Amino acid sequence: MSGDSDEDDWFESGVGEESETDTDTSDAEPAEGESLDTTDPFDADGPADAEGESLFDDSFGSAFEGGDGDGFDEDFESNIPRIDIGVEGLDEMVQGGVPSRSLMVVIGSAGTGKTTFGLQFLRRGLQNDEKAVFITLEETRDAILATADEKGWDFGTHVEEGRLAIVDLDPVEMANSLSSIRSDLPRLVDDFGAERLVLDSVSLLEMMYDDQAERRTEVFDFTKALKRAGVSTMLTSEASEGNSYASRHGIIEYLTDAVFVLQYVRSEFQETRLAVEVQKIRNTNHSRETKPYEITDSGISVYQQANIF
Repeated sequence: MSGDSDEDDWFESGVGEESETDTDTSDAEPAEGESLDTTDPFDADGPADAEGESLFDDSFGSAFEGGDGDGFDEDFESNIPRIDIGVEGLDEMVQGGVPSRSLMVVIGSAGTGKTTFGLQFLRRGLQNDEKAVFITLEETRDAILATADEKGWDFGTHVEEGRLAIVDLDPVEMANSLSSIRSDLPRLVDDFGAERLVLDSVSLLEMMYDDQAERRTEVFDFTKALKRAGVSTMLTSEASEGNSYASRHGIIEYLTDAVFVLQYVRSEFQETRLAVEVQKIRNTNHSRETKPYEITDSGISVYQQANIF
């Protein structure tokens, strides 16, 4: 990809308003069956240095252009702005919603619905008149639009209206130009005015580095750039082969504010079902129960009141 295009031609839309920084935290105590996570995974202050040629050429910029009851109370006392994930049943497992501008990850093995989860997260934002960005390292832009269309979600119209950007990047090229991405992405997202962003999947980016120390450093710096972008971000990650509760490389869950785990659960009678668990959400009370879910023609639905077997 070429990096010599004029930055002023990247967008037709105006500069988005900059979100206020959240500073308040809640003193609410977790009720029985809930968890209150308060650990800040890292300090995201200060810009990272960018080196090398910019990855974002006309084709990247054009993607942003528009055309012509689980035992707790329902209310959560907090001044922190909060958002819904957009997954029926799962939102009820999170008391009051996820803090806005959180960095989240959904971990799962193949076939558990991670991409659908991310698209559903963006769909809720679009329903709320927010702008959104979907960055895919696995599929083409057309494939993502087709997946959404199969669910009855008219993402194509949102793209034409300039409210949704779908960007397909080659993971090798992204890894080779990661310093440019760290520098450019926060500004591009701010210019577009996005409030939600999905990266599918961070595992492909991690796989580009053979050295574990380098992988950890690059992913850490990239997540800092996502935090600087000031949007509510959902990453998808493959689960470890030996531990369905951990990501493939055991890095990203320690750098995020919230972790959702999608997995297959097998009964003693060899019956297999899909189950979801909220592993952590910083500054939020949430259910610690594992609940069954299904992937239907209209998306993911979690059965909050049901047991797995």
